[in-house]
Amino acid sequence: MEKAKISASQLFVLMVLFELGTSLLLPIAMDAKQDSWLAILLGTVFSFVLFLIYHKLYLYYPDILPTEYMQKILGKAMGTLLAFLYIFCFVHDVARVLRDIGEMLLTFAYPDTPLFIANALLILVIIYTVRQGIEVIARSGEIFFIIMYILAITGFILIVCSGLIDFSNLQPVLEEGIFPTLKVVFTQILYFPFGEAIVFTMILPYLKNPKKAKIAMICATGIAGINLTITMLINISVLGVGLTARSQFPLLSTIQSIQVADFLERLDVFFMIALVIGGFFKISVLFYAAVIGTANLFKVKSPSQLSYPIGLIILFMSLAISRNFQEHLYEGLGIEIFVLYIPLSTIIPPLLLLVAFLKNRKQQRE
Repeated sequence: MEKAKISASQLFVLMVLFELGTSLLLPIAMDAKQDSWLAILLGTVFSFVLFLIYHKLYLYYPDILPTEYMQKILGKAMGTLLAFLYIFCFVHDVARVLRDIGEMLLTFAYPDTPLFIANALLILVIIYTVRQGIEVIARSGEIFFIIMYILAITGFILIVCSGLIDFSNLQPVLEEGIFPTLKVVFTQILYFPFGEAIVFTMILPYLKNPKKAKIAMICATGIAGINLTITMLINISVLGVGLTARSQFPLLSTIQSIQVADFLERLDVFFMIALVIGGFFKISVLFYAAVIGTANLFKVKSPSQLSYPIGLIILFMSLAISRNFQEHLYEGLGIEIFVLYIPLSTIIPPLLLLVAFLKNRKQQRE
């Protein structure tokens, strides 16, 4: 492990930026139609259970990484295989987020730029950041957290002043009952974005005060969930259900609609800064976890040496995972959730906790 420590407030900031990340950008929970905001809110509440499980595992093994305690819980062979699967999941997730940000930049700002160039420039900056260590990532997060929220509050005020909000677009609430909304919660929202935050089990051993881990995680998830709920309420109120669902980037479409006093308009490029910030820190945390996890698993003494080869793999993976952005969204919000995120974020951690509990109980008796 890197000899570094972060505070509970820095953990809170990183988690908020991570969970907002690309979730602000994409049309999440739209299978619930006008109740998508409610699905996000319920997903936030249910995700607290996941984080309590992750936190309990951390309490059993506070000083080692999950890639190491998986081997203690399941044995060398099975634990190593599972740890490698989690590392692959982190790498794959980085590639997906990098593709999201690259596609957004090309769509709204650099239409003539090849996707490879946009992704390569971004991943080079992130490689440099990750090589500086978790303390630098956390301190940078504190600065950009303030910038992001200044932009968010400004955007909210401008949308209200523009008179774009039409709350009739949110009606009728629960038109088909609660079950379609709950289906979206348990098949989508619980895993994207909240289940992805299992990556923070790789960050928790670096916390200065372990006693504050639980409150930092719960508060960060609550704040991020409320922000995503408000964002979806605004998107649907401004664009309507149909346009929100069809838009590749509904928040930017909402921002494009802002027009104040016939001169303040076309602010989408300005607010892309906030979305790039969120995506940057989401990629940085996932990338860092993949690097230190790989170093821990394969006993590499200098984790920073792995940043360039893993970064190169991520760059080419981001280009190869799908032929176009529509296919990319379909796979990410459907197939990959059931193949990767459901087992790794909600099924395996409770099983690990159960085995750890039984082993700990047996040791106490002995």
